[in-house]
Amino acid sequence: MDTHAALYALGQSRLAKLRQLPSKKQQPLQERLEENGISRREFLVWSATLTAALALPMPFSSMVAEAAELADRVPLIWLHMAECTGCSESLIRSSTPDVSTLIFDHVSLEYQETLMAAAGWQAEENLDAAMRDYHGQYLLAVEGAVPTANGGAFLTLGCKGRTGLDMVREAAAGAAAIISVGTCASFGGVQAAKPNPTGAKGVHAVIDRPVINLGGCPPSSSNIVGTLMYYIMFGKLPALDTFNRPKWAYGARVHDNCERRGHFDAGEFVEEFGDEGAENGYCLYKMGCKGPYTYNNCPQERFNNHTSWPVLAGHGCIGCSEPDFWDDMADFEKPLGRQLLHGLDATADTIGAVTLGLTALGIGAHAVGSFFAGTYNDEDNEK
Repeated sequence: MDTHAALYALGQSRLAKLRQLPSKKQQPLQERLEENGISRREFLVWSATLTAALALPMPFSSMVAEAAELADRVPLIWLHMAECTGCSESLIRSSTPDVSTLIFDHVSLEYQETLMAAAGWQAEENLDAAMRDYHGQYLLAVEGAVPTANGGAFLTLGCKGRTGLDMVREAAAGAAAIISVGTCASFGGVQAAKPNPTGAKGVHAVIDRPVINLGGCPPSSSNIVGTLMYYIMFGKLPALDTFNRPKWAYGARVHDNCERRGHFDAGEFVEEFGDEGAENGYCLYKMGCKGPYTYNNCPQERFNNHTSWPVLAGHGCIGCSEPDFWDDMADFEKPLGRQLLHGLDATADTIGAVTLGLTALGIGAHAVGSFFAGTYNDEDNEK
């Protein structure tokens, strides 16, 4: 209780300072929400939902709402490195914008190549001016892996021909906090897959600063905006896991919250795409689902305004929020079989026997029975 009280006091102090800063948007957030058909009540429901997602007590929901309204006081520089721009696209390309999308639009975005009108020398000047004028105050978001081979020459940007490596290091030096948006920026992504000729790395590997990693290809808009809101509220990083991912978003396995989990426990698996098991929503583990090895809140947050996510749509999780997933999780439509589970001295086809008494792994007794009764066997691994 004392911890929450101290955190609440920290948030109140932080927001009081932000209120003293001039607004950088001509239109208040509430007006922007109403123009898009989102009522004040719906906004407060969103605030309460995000508060719960951030693992904060409900009294913090009013603070979340105020932080969203004051988001335009926090300068944000967003750099694009080696990537497909999918993380930005998933956040902003919505035919029916939700609250998270509109709040991102409300943030004081000083530089973002995909969204800004400026180009050429003007764009370069905007970036330099933002880093100079808001030194030590701005939030830095990086999307994409950073090529490091040949001094970073595999990625050069702008009229000055600066390498992405130099740009990230320069921007990181003056940032108040740094967020790696997506698996490419967090861990290298597909650019870092073997043999990785460009020497692509995650942002944390090329700078000497704490970095928040938002794994996912792409991460959900809620994870992006929720992390922004946490920083706006408290001016510091949230609790992080081993891979510097926020625990509130990446603290549980996909498998543990999956709507198909009951079928796994019952030993009911899809044997091939389109079969009767697929029609009945059976577990996709035998079709390569990596949910048991992946930490993310996809089952709760989903995508496209919380409409769906890959497993609900009928394809297994590919583990995209994990380090080196392009190499470690392949093949994406085959179970891992005898490959070792991360951090465990057990294999996928014998894990049931090991976990009968280990409820932390959450493998049900019925699923264990299916492994040894022939429902799942080594021949299935070779499909």
